[in-house]
Amino acid sequence: MPFGILDCKKLEVVPGTAFMSDQEDLPPEYSEVPRELLKHGKGRFSNIILIPQPSDSPNDPLNWPQWKKEMILLIVGLSAAVVGAFGPMLSPGFVEVSAQLNISVEVLSQSTAWLILTIGLGLFLTNPLAKIYGKRPIYILAICIMFACSVWGAEAKTYNSFLASRVISGVGMAPYEVLVQCTIGDLYFVHERATRIAVWNLFLLTGIAGGALVSGYIIEYDGYKWTFGVCAIFFGVLMLAVLFLVPETAYRRDAVVVVPVQDSVRGDEEKAGAEHVHMALAHEHDVSQARGEKDKHLSYSVTQGSAEPKLTYWQSLRIFTGRHSYAPMFKIFTRPMILFFYPAVFWGFLIYGTTLTWIVVFSVVNGVIFVAPPYNFTVSQVGLISLSPFILTLIGEIISGPLNDWICLYLTKKNKGIYEPEFRLVLIIVVIVLGTVGFFGFGATIHYQTHWAGPVLTFGLANMSLAFAATCVFSYVIDSYPKLNEEAFVAINARNLLTFGLTYFVNNWLASDGALQVFCILGGLFLFVCSLTIPLWIFGKKIRSWIGRNAWLQRYMNDDF
Repeated sequence: MPFGILDCKKLEVVPGTAFMSDQEDLPPEYSEVPRELLKHGKGRFSNIILIPQPSDSPNDPLNWPQWKKEMILLIVGLSAAVVGAFGPMLSPGFVEVSAQLNISVEVLSQSTAWLILTIGLGLFLTNPLAKIYGKRPIYILAICIMFACSVWGAEAKTYNSFLASRVISGVGMAPYEVLVQCTIGDLYFVHERATRIAVWNLFLLTGIAGGALVSGYIIEYDGYKWTFGVCAIFFGVLMLAVLFLVPETAYRRDAVVVVPVQDSVRGDEEKAGAEHVHMALAHEHDVSQARGEKDKHLSYSVTQGSAEPKLTYWQSLRIFTGRHSYAPMFKIFTRPMILFFYPAVFWGFLIYGTTLTWIVVFSVVNGVIFVAPPYNFTVSQVGLISLSPFILTLIGEIISGPLNDWICLYLTKKNKGIYEPEFRLVLIIVVIVLGTVGFFGFGATIHYQTHWAGPVLTFGLANMSLAFAATCVFSYVIDSYPKLNEEAFVAINARNLLTFGLTYFVNNWLASDGALQVFCILGGLFLFVCSLTIPLWIFGKKIRSWIGRNAWLQRYMNDDF
């Protein structure tokens, strides 16, 4: 029972659990593994066994040069940043924009709610398609939709046309909310992922904050239509970058994986209970089916991929690279609904969903709160409020990824080289501290009409808590269910349905009950959801074991069935 995590006695190797270190005090069950057959990290990570183990193919994204991986992350991350800005970019000028469109502030805020709803529903279409046909065609389709809708929004003459452009753009925004994390899972090893997830989240959250920062000035001096025009310029450039610099990252590999398999006893040639090491070819998702019971003889099977010719640059830019999942389509589309009820995924939905939803609430109410007394901000000054979350989110992302990876490596070493995905959950402590100050503090400072620095600072701290929460949630889910990333992230981002419901009526709620009551309720719900991390820490490994032993789930969630 390492650090309070309950161990499982029914499986030799629990899904998600792995050994990462070459230290000498590995447990006995791993002592016979031939480490010379396994690939290791480089430089200061030379003692780290790579998880997942890459194949021998030069086309395996895990084997791509580091600069190529970082370039892909930069392009899709920048795309996510502009997508992040696109949603709340009108929030600083809600009063002015609603006047120009001859609608009320409540109706304009509801248009944002409809956009969020489309994102949530779009995920159930775009991500299963990405699972089947690869991520590249979905990225291209999404960026083209965003470019077209940006031009449309800039040219819209009526509210109905404006609303239609916003709603349809939600389909283009959806992939960049989820697929980037899955791309990170394709490109990077376990010990690298948290830092890269933090980079993606940095782009997304600073886009949300920075977009409002810039759009306030654009709306005040050039009109709200130019916010769409600027987005169209960015999406046009990024569309070319995606077309020519982002190849397909989905890859079905026969990777090197160490798994225990049942060993047959061959009469007098072998002694009862003897174990040996042999080479065998198998897929990673066959691991759970290869596990024997404790009372049977076990041997270690080390699987290894095969080499293939390297694709040329133009070959790598094919939009369609074949089918990447052989499961029936109805399974692909229904798996997110099943995964939603996996405890780890449901926990991720609650943590990420509530925190991000509460952050979206800020963007909806700030344009109303700060233009009224006692603050009397102009539209550009309301935009400047976003400077606080922009800076604090930047700091949070710089810290959260490396800190999470360091915690995992440290606990792995203390756990005799055995890595547990639950080690990712330690970061929730930082989330609780920052979120408590942010949500409760914002409501109190607005209610008691403190100096503007009070609500602005607490607004930034709430955003900073989201930076740590996203790193914690997505790292844990990726490591717990690496083959089901797309489906798991669709389930987690069903939080858009929650966000839709709250943003639809939050301004009316704020007007009737006041900022103190609203944000105290939101803060209390936030703390309750965070407290659910404790039972997940204790029982997480047992839950992963139960899922790994459930025959129906393994059949339904397995690509080859």
